[in-house]
Amino acid sequence: MRLRPLSTLTRADVAPVIGLLTDIDDTLTLHGRIVPAAFDAMARAQAAGLRVIPVTGRPAGWCDLIARQWPCEGVVGENGGLWFFMGEGKLQRRFVQDEATREANRARLATIRAAVLDAVPGCGIASDQPYRELDLAVDFCEDVPSLGDEAIDQIVATFDAHGATCKVSSIHVNGWYGAFDKLEGFRRLCVDLDVDATPSRWIYAGDSANDAPMFEHFPLSVGVANVDRFLPRIPVPPAFRTGGEGGYGFAELVDRVLALRG
Repeated sequence: MRLRPLSTLTRADVAPVIGLLTDIDDTLTLHGRIVPAAFDAMARAQAAGLRVIPVTGRPAGWCDLIARQWPCEGVVGENGGLWFFMGEGKLQRRFVQDEATREANRARLATIRAAVLDAVPGCGIASDQPYRELDLAVDFCEDVPSLGDEAIDQIVATFDAHGATCKVSSIHVNGWYGAFDKLEGFRRLCVDLDVDATPSRWIYAGDSANDAPMFEHFPLSVGVANVDRFLPRIPVPPAFRTGGEGGYGFAELVDRVLALRG
């Protein structure tokens, strides 16, 4: 059974849990702004002894700040291509690919950049692109007028035609060269942190198609209510669904978990 109400999450389900993983856009945010209750929920979860790790499509530049200043153990960014964390009082930056590979792939992505802007009227390059190390983010609703599913499919098709991997988030289509995703980034972070990555020991919260590997992998996967829009693009839906959208749904999840844990 999938998409069960969050109220069906039990004490036995959460007993072995050591941490919460969460997407950021439209999971901690709503309409482009972080929900204060969601940020507070992250801090409360951490104070209660849970490890909190954002897992996002957002760029390296954002992840630098998140790892330094947010109430979290570390952060996985660019859909698993990098993971940053604080160690010995310093920011530790890790990448799936070395600098030479990243530079070569950025040159290949420049060709896709030109092709997608030509093929899909109305789309744009994400405003956070200058802070990215591994991928190309094509905006279909954040800073451009919202485009429909047909345009999103055209963007995906352009990446596919150039042999790149791509994933659809709630705001961007992110494309890259290389074999990685959010799940791979999480696993690599756990190695560096020396943390148990057993699926039953983590809860994952997300909202869109780029969360699909996580929804399938983690038995306690949770979609905030706005996941409904992307269900046709998610082969295995999340196990649970919150009543609230975006960050309100995430806060609802944390409230439920902490209440069950006593």
